[in-house]
Amino acid sequence: MKEKNIIALLLFAVLAFVVTDLFTDAKEQLSGPHLFIEVMIGVLSFLGIIFLYRISFLAKAKLSSTQNQLESLQVAFTKSENQKEDLTTESQKWKAEAEKHILGLSQSIDLQLEHWKLSPAEKDVALLILKGLSLKEIAHLRNVSEKTIRAQSVSIYTKSGLGGRSELAAFFLEDLLSPKGRS
Repeated sequence: MKEKNIIALLLFAVLAFVVTDLFTDAKEQLSGPHLFIEVMIGVLSFLGIIFLYRISFLAKAKLSSTQNQLESLQVAFTKSENQKEDLTTESQKWKAEAEKHILGLSQSIDLQLEHWKLSPAEKDVALLILKGLSLKEIAHLRNVSEKTIRAQSVSIYTKSGLGGRSELAAFFLEDLLSPKGRS
């Protein structure tokens, strides 16, 4: 801003000198191109001053608008961050509340698998099937052949009296996922 004021002051000084010279020249009754040039210098100096202050005014207005936009974006960002924190907190609360139920469900599933007299390997396979893994994925995880996993899954279905993967999942999840009020 200081540069603008210095330039404006210099242009104002030029304008003042030109006006003073014009009055001096008028007393001496000079005319012609000399007066025309001095008038043009004065007019250009005056226009330069106006132009400088206009640019300054527009720059201040643009800066103010940009600051307002920045403040709006900061408010929106803060709200977004708060919403993320709220979702994280909500997720943590749900996990904490569900943990005791999940533990109970895990124990119930384990008891049922024992009731069916599944071997430890068959229990592991049954749990991985319940998690939705394919036989190929289970074989890879357990570092055995897919043929072995297929045989273990057939044994699981035979011992449980269930017809396959979907019936196994339904056995444990059917009542959990029923809408409220239904059984």
